[in-house]
Amino acid sequence: MSIRIVTDSTCDLPEEIVRQQTITVIPMYINVGEVSYLDGITLTRAEFYAQLPGYFPAPKTATPSTEAFLQAYERLADEGAQAILSIHISESLSATINSARIAAEQFTRIPVTVLDSSQLSLGTGFIVERAAQLAQVGKRMDEILSALQDLMKRTYVFASLKTLEYLRRSGRMNFAIAKFGEILQLKPLLHMNMGKASAHRTRTNKRASQRLLDWLAEYAPYERLAVLHAGVQEEAQALYEQARAFFPEGEIPIVQITPAIGAHLGIGALGFACISKE
Repeated sequence: MSIRIVTDSTCDLPEEIVRQQTITVIPMYINVGEVSYLDGITLTRAEFYAQLPGYFPAPKTATPSTEAFLQAYERLADEGAQAILSIHISESLSATINSARIAAEQFTRIPVTVLDSSQLSLGTGFIVERAAQLAQVGKRMDEILSALQDLMKRTYVFASLKTLEYLRRSGRMNFAIAKFGEILQLKPLLHMNMGKASAHRTRTNKRASQRLLDWLAEYAPYERLAVLHAGVQEEAQALYEQARAFFPEGEIPIVQITPAIGAHLGIGALGFACISKE
């Protein structure tokens, strides 16, 4: 059976992997005032982070429409797909998967299975890539889903933020909590596994970096590992050098976070996406 994989632009997979694995990526929307951009298409990551400090009002994000998913499913059916697996950012973080589910219910030409990745950024991307690899070697849908359920348990994303301001401006964090954290100069950390996003905090950048490295040591060794960053390439490179010993040979070293996530985390977010070995 020919199974094709669909995801959304929050997955942060490099373009060469998307092409190699023939993955269909549905773009999120980035809304800046009255102007709406397609994530990764009409607004690049470099442009977004260069302009982010000057955006007023703060950029907002929006999920793809049901129609966008229907069009993608239709095209894949036209290309000969016999089934579709649509994998998306965790439902605990975004309503994107709801649009995919509605589209899947309306689409009747071929079966469409919608899967909550339980992750964000390259955590989702690693799961999507594995699904595409399994589909290409002819695995059945039930075999792919079983493999992904195991993979999701071992997939983690964790990062430190430079500021709570962007979470506050995006409406994703209570204003009073954000101001409290800024007054106390707390350094927030986010941790994601199996759809559960948890928040942690330290008082200094040094302690925040150490907490990231502690998590990295805790979940080692790795099948997949990458440094994630939001507009701070040099800091990402420095973190990679600190963590180099943990990286599997030939692994993707550094990936810049898509604007659809960066709009909420802000410039300076820095961390890791990883899959622990079994």
